[in-house]
Amino acid sequence: MKKLIALFAVSAMASTSAIAGIALSGTASVSYDDNGSTGGAASDGASATTYDADITLTGTAGATTFTYSMDVDRDNPQTTAADMATTIGPVTVAADMFDVTETITDTGDGNPKAVSDDTGVTISLDAPIGDATIGLDNSGNVTVSGTWSGVTVSHTSKKAGDTTTAAASIAGMDVSVTNKAGATTWTMGTTVSGVDLTLASSKAITASFGLTGNTMTVAHTPQRDVVTETTTTHDVTLKKAFSTVAISRDLTSGAALSATYSSFDDSLTLKASVAF
Repeated sequence: MKKLIALFAVSAMASTSAIAGIALSGTASVSYDDNGSTGGAASDGASATTYDADITLTGTAGATTFTYSMDVDRDNPQTTAADMATTIGPVTVAADMFDVTETITDTGDGNPKAVSDDTGVTISLDAPIGDATIGLDNSGNVTVSGTWSGVTVSHTSKKAGDTTTAAASIAGMDVSVTNKAGATTWTMGTTVSGVDLTLASSKAITASFGLTGNTMTVAHTPQRDVVTETTTTHDVTLKKAFSTVAISRDLTSGAALSATYSSFDDSLTLKASVAF
């Protein structure tokens, strides 16, 4: 390990108050990370301090909810979200009234080359028919979902390719299978001798064990292979497989302390947080 000690101190605050249907919540944090070694990773190995502070205002009147969020850890606070949703019988109307300004660059992760306006209104109708529910939104997508013999199935028909998902708990295993436009992915989770295991078709593996409030989680992320760019997305660059080990513990003071090691850049981070 290039550096023996990494300090990552974070204080996070979350508070909520309600006055006549209005709730105010917020979070704040400051962190310091040694960023590990260079070793060919994206990080240059230089230590860095980062800050984050956000507030959210939620107003509720009957079946209608308005949510406004703001990023305040800057000289000029910026709006990050403005949404309204209401329900009238089986009809749900949701409006996204703020277009998030997104800066998309070629990071080698296959992200979009351009970002379109993400504001809009969605109108959905849920009509129960027997054991199934049918939903229709303003984009023309039709969804049929229901649970039969302990298996939950959802099928969405849309122009970009149908999506079908099936999930069930079978003999102590939680299994989920998704087919999207002909491509199938799956995840499986189970508990063996007190160890919670998760395995995905991408070959990602996670194991978590320990008592409540004092756990260790070991995760393996598989190699990311090269994918050639398309007319709408950037290319995907090679990223070697890596593993992480995270230990977390709840303290009697009400705070939580965690330490995470990543083999990707040989970094160790320490995190202290509190939420209330």
